[in-house]
Amino acid sequence: MAQDIAAAGNGGTATASADGGAVSLGDVNSGLNSGNAIAAGDVWDGAVAIDGGDVSSSTSIDISSDGGTAIADASGGDNNFAFVS
Repeated sequence: MAQDIAAAGNGGTATASADGGAVSLGDVNSGLNSGNAIAAGDVWDGAVAIDGGDVSSSTSIDISSDGGTAIADASGGDNNFAFVS
């Protein structure tokens, strides 16, 4: 038994892109950190050595430029003709 196949217009290729784009980061204020505070009073007739010690501060920044959702459609359109082969 032969089988008839009807073919109609094709929408073609659809492409979509959800690129994240560029990210620009300005100044980062990580908490107004300051070093050690040292007060040395009056010093008379002697050698003075003042050591403020070490100070370190760490700031972690996680930046994302997610693209979101991209949707493409390659619908066949209107007014297509179908034929039987």
